[in-house]
Formats: sequence, C-alpha cells, structure tokens
Amino acid sequence: MVTRRAVLAGALGLPVLGLSGCAGTVAQPGDLSRLRIMAPASPGGGWDTTARLLQRVIRSTGLARNVQVFNVEGAGGTIGLGQLNRESDDALLMMMGLVMVGAVETNKSPVKTTAVTPIARLLGEPEVIVVPASSEYESLRDFVEDWRGSTRERPVAGGSAGGTDQILAGLLAQAGDVDPRQINYIAYSGGGQSLAALLGGKVTAGISGIGEYGPQVLSGDLKGLAVSSEKRSDQLPDVPTITEAGYDVVLSNWRGLMSHPSLAPQARTDLTDLVTRAHDSPEWQDVLTKNGFDDLYLTGDDFGRFLAEEEQRVQKILAEIGLT
Repeated sequence: MVTRRAVLAGALGLPVLGLSGCAGTVAQPGDLSRLRIMAPASPGGGWDTTARLLQRVIRSTGLARNVQVFNVEGAGGTIGLGQLNRESDDALLMMMGLVMVGAVETNKSPVKTTAVTPIARLLGEPEVIVVPASSEYESLRDFVEDWRGSTRERPVAGGSAGGTDQILAGLLAQAGDVDPRQINYIAYSGGGQSLAALLGGKVTAGISGIGEYGPQVLSGDLKGLAVSSEKRSDQLPDVPTITEAGYDVVLSNWRGLMSHPSLAPQARTDLTDLVTRAHDSPEWQDVLTKNGFDDLYLTGDDFGRFLAEEEQRVQKILAEIGLT
C-alpha cells in the first residue's frame, strides 16, 4: 500500500493531565482494573493525544478504573519501543503508528515493531501540506513546479526523520518528478516548533496531520495547499486533495496499540477485548467524528500481518528517497 498511491492507514492540542507511569507496580494476569498506556513521544503530539483520548473513553465507559498515560520520549518512538520490549506488565499498552515503522529504519533500532505483541490498529489521520499565509503559492502545483527547479532551496518542515511527514514528501516528489534525494527536509520534534518555523519564514512548506496544522489553516495563519486523503476532509473542506492537484498520492497516518513480547495469551485476549469494547462505544465514535479520524480498526494477527507488510513497504520508500 505504500507506493505513490499509498493508503497507510497526527495531532490535537489537548491538555496534558499530568499522569505518569508507575513502573514499580505490575498487574496480575487478567487484572485490567489498572491499565497503563505508554505514549512514546513528548506530551501534546499525535500519539500522546490519541492515548489520552483513549484513556478518557476507557474511564468514562467504566472499562478500567485506573488508567494512566505516561510519556517515553525519543527517536521517533523507538526509545519507547525498546522499553516495551523489556516490560512484563500484562496491563500495559503502547501507542504507536506509521511514524514508528519509519523511525525503526532510520534510527537502526535493534527492536522492530514485529518483535512486540500487536493489539489493534485504531485510526488514521490525513496529512495536510501547508505554506505561510504570505506565501506566493496558491496551489500545490505552483509549489511543486518551483520545487522541481530548486529543490534544495525550498526546505520542507515536518516531524521525525523517516516518519509519515517525510514519507509523504518523498511520495509527492516522486509523483511530481522531483528528485526525492534532493529534498531539504527539516525534522522537528513537535508541531509547535515546525509551526514557528513556518510562521517565521524559515521553511517554505510544512507537512503534518490535519489536527496539527488545521486550526492555523482555519484561522488564516497558514494556507492549506492539499490534504493527503482520498476525499476532502470535513475538518478542512476548502482544501483540495493531492489527487485533485494532479498527483496520484494518498496517505493516512495510522496509529495503533502494542504490548510487550511475552504477553500471556489470556492477557492478550483481555487487552484486545477491552480495546474492542472501547472502540465500539459511542464515546469513541464521537472521538473519531470530532477529530476527523478514519476508523481503521484491525486486531490481533491481522494487525500483525499488516505490520510486517508495512515494514517492507516503508523500507522500500525510505531507500528510494535516500534515507536508508
């Protein structure tokens, strides 16, 4: 699915609740009265936000009494992935997604996403390509045509190296006859930093999830050139798709949940059942609708097979754009 036309099935600024992990307490198998969710990134980003949205749904539906979200930052989530690989808590979930699959390759992580236990793919979020409001570019085609002639002189801001934003930049370059190895991609650790670079004129364009840049597009601080979904987003209805602009690229930044590699079979069943019940709740459906997320729910071995395929596809793309 990761080609020029790639449906790979993010982020909203919700308040951080000040919760942290309690590494010294380990739940007994089957005991989901206390649940921990690791967000392997800094507070406020897509994984952290999704983890806290899930936390609120699990709490409000009574699926678990005590749900804690904690952050393990660094290296596109691979620091958290390495920690998860050493865990033994059967009441632990880790948020992850397409960004991590790419980061495993670019950071040469010894732990792959296929080394831990897949629980569920939750959702997808379209990306948006933006420029400052004062930019001369009125359309994606305007930008790409200039990008083709002076690729290095037009830096593009985004998230982690090898992540969804850079993958989309590479796919767009391929579709627009731009040499992807010449892209001047500047990776920022958070949406706030890339936004500051855009507003300060330090970069020509930016790529991120609709939840990250959408509010600034709606306020007029940024100009939305295109979204990466198959259809226009309800969040940004006036912004055309990349396909509408004439480039055959579709990409969704998917997110999911994992647990540690030695998870007991019954504990895996229990965690999957809990996440499924949260997913099926009206509260979670409301989360999807309000935030413009696509429902990409997939569990267990099916999710595991999807992950194995993603690793191969992302490896190919990152090689083509010169990152591996």
